[in-house]
Amino acid sequence: MTDRTAPSVDELKRIARRMRVNLVRMIGAAGSGHPGGSLSEVELLIALYFRVMRHDAKNPNLPDRDRFILSKGHGCPALYATYAEAGYIDSALLNTLRKLGSPLQGHPDKRMLPILESSTGSLGQGLSIGIGTALAAKLDKRDYHTFVMVGDGEVQEGQNWEAAMFAGFHKLANLTCIVDNNQQQLDGFVKDILDPAPLAEKFRAFGWFAVEVDGHDFEQVIPALEVASPLRLLRTRSKVRACPSWRIIRSGTALRPSRSRCKRQCRSWKQRLCRRLECFRTAAVKRRFALDCRRVAAPHEREETWEPAQR
Repeated sequence: MTDRTAPSVDELKRIARRMRVNLVRMIGAAGSGHPGGSLSEVELLIALYFRVMRHDAKNPNLPDRDRFILSKGHGCPALYATYAEAGYIDSALLNTLRKLGSPLQGHPDKRMLPILESSTGSLGQGLSIGIGTALAAKLDKRDYHTFVMVGDGEVQEGQNWEAAMFAGFHKLANLTCIVDNNQQQLDGFVKDILDPAPLAEKFRAFGWFAVEVDGHDFEQVIPALEVASPLRLLRTRSKVRACPSWRIIRSGTALRPSRSRCKRQCRSWKQRLCRRLECFRTAAVKRRFALDCRRVAAPHEREETWEPAQR
């Protein structure tokens, strides 16, 4: 960072806890989202924005700022929460996540939030975008670094491997790719759908310097991100870490907490989080769901009245 003294590891841990509370609130208020893919990247984002990257919240268009691109765009709630902690946006905006007209859309949209480096969410494209910014730095003779975060399920997309080969061939020493290896994707576990392992060995074959760390351990993450090696691949090897009440089954799905476990375990996380998450059960959500179903029904069925089953 350029505008303040680097915080200690203990301070970073406090920020991480606060961000996790905000993430649960944000996704609960939105009524939908991707909690697993957001919670798994918290420490990585904090390490980047508070210890590693050169940037200035008071001057977000600083020409020599380091660039960060969140290729796994569905994990943007964590990026928004990081922006709030770093002073880029007002924290009051966080509960407008996924609301109509909000700058905090369900996937990063640079038209709505100009401080983003790029609109993302179409999986597999972020590393290519990062290569473009890294090449631009070399052409402009600037020394900023580009960081790209991709998901372990996302690397199943073939475009990532074309990009990895291109970056290695052109020796882009100002580019780092972070693979958030939370081991889960929308449809289940990565290893059961299309296992990309061994990732580190594959990137090394393209000329990358690869290192594996625990993505929730600042003592490992910060030194790995600060290593001045060309074409760095940082692969995390940790599962999703969440608020203790969350039952993380799939990284991509929006889940609600177990109410009984909330009562037992969430006192330190503030009890009102449970009430926030009741939005998943409200009649308003059911009515909207019923309306959406009617809109997509076949023409001969649109006149029929449909209501969700009562439990």
